[in-house]
Amino acid sequence: MKIVLAVVGIIVVIVVLVAAIVGGSYINSKNEMVRKSEAIKQAWAQVDVVLQRRADLIPNLVETVKGFAKHEETVYADIANARAGLLSAKSPAEKIAANGQLDGALGRLLLIVENYPNLKSDQNFLALQDELAGTENRIAVERRRYNEAVQDYNTYIGLFPNSIFAGWAGFQRNNDYFNATESARQAPKVDFSTPKQ
Repeated sequence: MKIVLAVVGIIVVIVVLVAAIVGGSYINSKNEMVRKSEAIKQAWAQVDVVLQRRADLIPNLVETVKGFAKHEETVYADIANARAGLLSAKSPAEKIAANGQLDGALGRLLLIVENYPNLKSDQNFLALQDELAGTENRIAVERRRYNEAVQDYNTYIGLFPNSIFAGWAGFQRNNDYFNATESARQAPKVDFSTPKQ
């Protein structure tokens, strides 16, 4: 009887120790998942700030170009629609898609500039173009940081035993990587024939 009680006591101690180890590991993993999830949100907030900065620059850029190229209404409408789409997007996935539309519309606007040499020497346009270029660089930096945060989180929850703990805690893989759009992958075609005045 004493042997049976001793064996049962050992089994209970082992079960309690295993439960404590698994429970402690679960809590540590869940806390780290929360930290990494918050890092994604913080990184996205930075992306959102620079996207908003670019959206704020665009109306001034368009107005400057309109002063020289009044008949390019389709491009101006595309930019206005793409900008509105970006500003009304709520989730990172929606903003990423809207940003792709805006990239394409901005690319068409900048192609127009090639046909207007007077515009390329206008001080207001040059200042706005410099601000836009700086903002595009900031977007690239923040996009990289955001993608790194998403990758770090996805890697962490994909590793064993975190993958099991992630399922228990309700954490799922984040697939909202901020990738280049198809229009950004293609070089724009510039026509240098007979510039307009």
